[in-house]
Amino acid sequence: MRFINRSQYLSPEEPGEGGMVAYFSMEIAVMPEFPTYSGGLGVLAGDTLRAAADMGLPLAAVTLAHRKGYFRQRLDPTGVQTEEPQPWSPETILVAEEPVVSVTIEGRPVAVRAWRYDMEGVTGHRIPVYFLDTNLEQNDPTDRTLTDHLYGGEADYRLRQEAILGIGGARLLRALEYEPSVYHMNEGHAALLTIPVLEQELHGAGLQTATERNIEAVRRRCVFTTHTPVPAGHDRFSGEQAYRILGTERAGMLEHFGCFHDGLLNMTYVALRFSRFVNGVAMQHGKVSRQMFPEYTIDAITNGVHAGTWTAPSVQAIFDRHLPRWRQDNVTLRYAIDIPENEIVEAHAASKQALIEAVKAATGVEMRPEVFTIGFARRAATYKRADLLFTDPERLVRMAEKFGGIQVVYAGKAHPADDPGKAKIRRVIELAKELRETPLSIVYLENYEWKLGALLTGGVDLWLNTPRRPYEASGTSGMKAALNGVPSLSILDGWWIEGWIEGVTGWAIDDHDDEPGETKSLYEHLEKLILPLFCKDTGQWRRIMRSTIALNGSFFNTQRMLEQYVINAYFPERRVEKISESPQPDLEKTVAG
Repeated sequence: MRFINRSQYLSPEEPGEGGMVAYFSMEIAVMPEFPTYSGGLGVLAGDTLRAAADMGLPLAAVTLAHRKGYFRQRLDPTGVQTEEPQPWSPETILVAEEPVVSVTIEGRPVAVRAWRYDMEGVTGHRIPVYFLDTNLEQNDPTDRTLTDHLYGGEADYRLRQEAILGIGGARLLRALEYEPSVYHMNEGHAALLTIPVLEQELHGAGLQTATERNIEAVRRRCVFTTHTPVPAGHDRFSGEQAYRILGTERAGMLEHFGCFHDGLLNMTYVALRFSRFVNGVAMQHGKVSRQMFPEYTIDAITNGVHAGTWTAPSVQAIFDRHLPRWRQDNVTLRYAIDIPENEIVEAHAASKQALIEAVKAATGVEMRPEVFTIGFARRAATYKRADLLFTDPERLVRMAEKFGGIQVVYAGKAHPADDPGKAKIRRVIELAKELRETPLSIVYLENYEWKLGALLTGGVDLWLNTPRRPYEASGTSGMKAALNGVPSLSILDGWWIEGWIEGVTGWAIDDHDDEPGETKSLYEHLEKLILPLFCKDTGQWRRIMRSTIALNGSFFNTQRMLEQYVINAYFPERRVEKISESPQPDLEKTVAG
């Protein structure tokens, strides 16, 4: 499905038109200069909006301003991580919106305003993104900081933030005269938007008067994407916190309609209870989510990445030359299978050189362009197992000696409270020092963010991913690598189950119930398949690079992903209408003919 006629879609200047989607996400990466995201969830949200702008979708987005950002990572020579704020001033960059709305939190009114950023697509269509801000003079000093820190503070701060995002965001859109027909909750942080939607349905009556019929009316307007494959990852708050912060009427309504579990307000259950369509973010994640919440119907729409954002400049140039409509129609990347292999290799060499220069500028380490280079960059959570590659460092060193060297480039932040994740970073940096005089070169780049991520996914030769199954909901870094002709070596989890074609788009680490089995498979793939191909069978390696673009780049993008949301979640009735309005064949004549 493509949206071509711009006149039927909402623009920031036409807020009263119907048929629009309101997209809510706690974090959105809209520009590298805005520190309003922490990692995958925010980057996915930004990529979704970029694709929506390209496609001309009727959509407006809501998030928080996060004036202090997430954090800037500093690593000392021993690998110890420290964090610094990333302050920015939305008033110096964004457009101020006039309405100010109020959200009652702990019995007091909290004023909320918004700053607008217009995200423009390749067709000129713009998607407005509203950054909510409580830093207003009329607010209590404590409340003025509620939109400062992304995932900062303790549970009270988080619940207050989620009230600002959900309740304040929905009210702000109404104050701007939007009338969304669909509310999309990107993860459970936004689930409290269902309260003002229910209030609107009740026409001024109290929440305590709500019936199942009213709940069903809210459900018809809400869809929910869950990203978390483990119960501990879903936001939960005590009953005391819920009643104190949200108030007796709101908390009582949520408890009455089944949103409390084990005595806790569970934001995932709020979103599940009030949504007509729910999806996980990959086929496997859909299965895992159905096992976690068997009483609900949960679909799957696999994540993607924005092709125009994550394709390196040198690769973009060959796409522009051979596939001139690839930005408007990402499926066109399928025809990359006809691009001369030498052009892809030359483009990748330019991307690799850009990475080499960035590494030298940041660390002083001189990488060599001819040496096989592995990339591993993601949030430094323990389940992602950043050090699995180094289970047997001596064997890796022997491989490096045999094949003319191996270079490994790491990056990733650990959450400030994640001490085990920080220990993983220290372990990698310790190994880098221990192996400094060997042909195995390891470098860990600090402050993993948008621009660094793009350099890595465009410049390495192989993308490595080693999560513990089934904790990878989707993952998107390997998708970005694929756009640049970089194959993956990965555990079969998340998106890789769908993207993996052995020896064509990359390689799968064999399934095992223990780490020794997975490590053995990882090493055997490197030593017996991947390194011999890279070093000796360069023709086959070039074909793998090209097929990685054509097969995975053409599918794992946010344009395809959004088309699935439109057809299945946002406007499924339009599909039915199109079918019913299409000329139907005369079956009797067809059979007779």
